[in-house]
Amino acid sequence: MRILILGSTGQLGWEAQRTLATLGDVIALDYPDVDFTRPSHLARQVIDLRPNVIYNAVAYTAVDRAESEVEKARLINAVSAGELAEAAAHLGALLVHFSTDYVFDGKLGRPYIETDSPNPLNAYGITKLEGECAVQQVDCTHLILRTSCVYSMRRDSFVYKVLQWSKERSSLRIVSDQIGNPTWARMLAGISGQLLARGRNDLDWFRQNRGLYHLAGDGYASRLEWARAVLENNHQSGGASIEVLPALTSDFPTPAERPLFSALDCTRFQKAFGLKLPPWEKALSLAMQQ
Repeated sequence: MRILILGSTGQLGWEAQRTLATLGDVIALDYPDVDFTRPSHLARQVIDLRPNVIYNAVAYTAVDRAESEVEKARLINAVSAGELAEAAAHLGALLVHFSTDYVFDGKLGRPYIETDSPNPLNAYGITKLEGECAVQQVDCTHLILRTSCVYSMRRDSFVYKVLQWSKERSSLRIVSDQIGNPTWARMLAGISGQLLARGRNDLDWFRQNRGLYHLAGDGYASRLEWARAVLENNHQSGGASIEVLPALTSDFPTPAERPLFSALDCTRFQKAFGLKLPPWEKALSLAMQQ
């Protein structure tokens, strides 16, 4: 199996190139070797490399900046996704494309399933939804995996920020009304690797199971609950007590509006493939033992 990972320096891509290396020949690329703001050039590069699997871990994820850079976000999140789907169709390859809970408005009041109607509130969510649609419009073998609140211990994620803030302040104010599924990038890469291993010699199996799935940490939490769990698991704090106070999203105005309750229900993925991510609390504990 020849796997092309796009976005090799990002949270997910960095983990994926280590996880997927056992499955075959892995080519891991990122900017400037590939430029997602030049979608047609990107597609030609992919076709020249002739992978069996295109693993797209690239996204424009600067949620607030996307409000003023909509076209750049659209090129990366939407137009390039469509070009990758076309390349996958041309090659007879599998496209694994990651999307986000931010395609929803967070007003449903329960975890979202795949058939719930998207209604993104910001440019990031809009362009990611456009990317999903661009992939679905092409007759290629694809898995679109919506995920939520991805973090790692080596990049500027929410977990990393909480740890940094705890070194600088005696108290933190964290929003209690933004709720999602904390998802460790390493486990997200690992479960997608298990999926690829199951169908590594049978593209028809992927084609039979192609489509849109939710895939995120099991259970959900507010940012406040998540931050408190991070500090409870921070064994390097030396016992220092950090006060964590609740706040509301409205207390911190930002250019982009966030969905409040955008947790994902991952039952469909579990039933289709017999796999699920562990409870987010367990994953976080393991992540912080590194």
